[in-house]
Amino acid sequence: MLFGVVSLISYDITYIRTDEGWLYLAAVIDLHSRAIVGWSMQAHMETSLVDDALRIAWFRRKLQTGLIFHSDRGSQYCSHVFQQTLKDFGMHSSMSRKGNYWDNAPIESLWGSLKVGRLYGRKFASRREAMDEVIDWMMFYNQSRLHSTLGYLSPMQFEKNWLAKQLKHAHNETAKRCEIQGQGQSECA
Repeated sequence: MLFGVVSLISYDITYIRTDEGWLYLAAVIDLHSRAIVGWSMQAHMETSLVDDALRIAWFRRKLQTGLIFHSDRGSQYCSHVFQQTLKDFGMHSSMSRKGNYWDNAPIESLWGSLKVGRLYGRKFASRREAMDEVIDWMMFYNQSRLHSTLGYLSPMQFEKNWLAKQLKHAHNETAKRCEIQGQGQSECA
């Protein structure tokens, strides 16, 4: 989320097999830049998994009030606890209609990239080992993985370019305002 530009995030859960049992991963992605902005990994698929991922996204990005949070109809997202967290942050819940899997396609694509690109054929002795691999992959995904929807840029490069454009636009608007007022930019600010 960049300074209030984005109004939609998407959310989902996947699971990873380890010798200790399943590791559940919940992720929040910014649909503007496709960046992973929040995540949680736990040994269970309870509400705290998705609640923690949302709180991490809010902490890292200061998600704005009015944001639309899109997910499937999983019990974790429908829970009173999670809905209260959304309300506390001033966010709105949006859920897929039953049987509409394609409207959460960006996050499903994320899981495909993770599982095919990094986890396929891997055997993890522990949840910790799997967590380390997933965190390493998320760093790669945000910083280096190119996206056709972003003009073949990584999420971080896309955000840097977007911010540079916004700053240039703001600078140009200030210069125009100062010119109209007949002042130099240092006097006009």
